[in-house]
Amino acid sequence: MDSAETDWIETFIRHLEFERRLSDLTCKHYRRDLNALAAWCDESGIENWADLDSEHFRGWSAAIFRRGLSSRSIQRRLSAARTFFRYLLREKHVQRNPVQSVSAPKAPKRLPGNLDADRMARLLDIPGDGPLICRDRAILELLYSSGLRLAELTDLNIGDVDLNDATVRVTGKGNKDRIVPVGRYALKAVREWQKLRVQVADEDEPALFVSTRGPRLSRRGVQSRVTYWAKRQGLDTRVYPHLFRHSFATHLLESSHDLRGVQELLGHANISTTQVYTHLDFQHLAQIYDQTHPRAKTKSKD
Repeated sequence: MDSAETDWIETFIRHLEFERRLSDLTCKHYRRDLNALAAWCDESGIENWADLDSEHFRGWSAAIFRRGLSSRSIQRRLSAARTFFRYLLREKHVQRNPVQSVSAPKAPKRLPGNLDADRMARLLDIPGDGPLICRDRAILELLYSSGLRLAELTDLNIGDVDLNDATVRVTGKGNKDRIVPVGRYALKAVREWQKLRVQVADEDEPALFVSTRGPRLSRRGVQSRVTYWAKRQGLDTRVYPHLFRHSFATHLLESSHDLRGVQELLGHANISTTQVYTHLDFQHLAQIYDQTHPRAKTKSKD
């Protein structure tokens, strides 16, 4: 594929960055998936985007499946190609979208993991004082209290948390802002961290959470501290930042059964994304039923 055709990938990425205002990470994934498609076109002797048809994409899907790519990853790559060709069609560089009718193998639905309330309380009960411990306590409390994504947490600036109003302003996917409540334990932890933050933060650094060297704390840094505290607190399961978000949603839904409310708090554009937690909620109710209902379990025959 010649350079004029592959240049369309970068033109498309700029469209995502500046017109659709997608995150750097999302644009990185689009670029990677489309570069993989361009490489396959080179292997197959395809020189122009307009030469691709639906059979080519079915062949590409089969080829990457044989290489061991999961159905979920294939779905993501086809979705990237579908969006890319929609853009090329808009720019009149192609006459059709050949990916429109191509579907990937269905991925098995996996329910998100979560920590029960007792284990979450155990994880959050971090002992000690000092800037590092106070920072980590505030991070874990805020992740669970407000159901933040990892990127949303690391992007927070000092002014985003309103301690008087007990809320945090979050910039989510697609640069959409939302206001989320902050619980009293998280408020206390953030307040304590802010008193000590000045000891480690670089001058004029706006980030709420900073590393011990002074600049904004990275996502990898948060992941590392979450793993550290999970081991330190004796949890026997893998703990990662997004697990706090899953637990937040599950515990709220178990208590309130307000799916729309949970959707708003999570910042989900579609209710279908939130509905996965109804399966978790049903599992919880089914366990209660089995444990308490007199006729829940069939007695064995004599």
